[in-house]
Amino acid sequence: MRRAIPGYAAQGTAGRIVELLRRGPMTVDELASALELTRTAVRAQLANLERDHIVEQRGSRRGTSKPSRTYGVTAQAELAFSQAYVPILTELLQVLSGKLSANDFDVVMRDVGRRAVGGRSAPAGPLRERVLHGSALLNELGGVTEVTEVNGVYMIQSHGCPLAAATAVHPEACNAVESLLTEFVGSRVTKCCDRNGRARCCFEVDSNDGAELATS
Repeated sequence: MRRAIPGYAAQGTAGRIVELLRRGPMTVDELASALELTRTAVRAQLANLERDHIVEQRGSRRGTSKPSRTYGVTAQAELAFSQAYVPILTELLQVLSGKLSANDFDVVMRDVGRRAVGGRSAPAGPLRERVLHGSALLNELGGVTEVTEVNGVYMIQSHGCPLAAATAVHPEACNAVESLLTEFVGSRVTKCCDRNGRARCCFEVDSNDGAELATS
């Protein structure tokens, strides 16, 4: 299933539809009238935007003959459009680091990671499968990761860092991801990030937790 891309910016007609829907829910007829397009053309664009999880159906509105469906921008897409989260997060970490001891700051970041798992169900099965699910979770959060295995040791390695703006100044932010993965995978995870040049996430999964290792 395709997901909204962080930093997504629709172009052309799709972009105009998204801009209108960010102002409030609209029907196909209302969009067609505002854009001077046919209803068929609008429906085709909406279908693509729904597929990409940028637009969703919001209910219906009374029409002249029958109710018309309304469409709006998804919460996931709104997050992608916002430019406020990174600077606010960075400043929040700066304030916390100035008010807390190094140990307390570390405890806070690890607690954040555990809570970030939210309502996601921890995967079951062999450790290898759980690690793969952990990698997929990081990808959902904006990472580009893959799993490697050497002599029974699993590593989740990224081609970048989704928290690069924060970890550049506060590497403790990585502890949140470390705790998130530990909670989700069900085995102790230790960060081994590369901070030389472009930051790259790396997490080693403890295989000595009594869990059954899957054969390759």
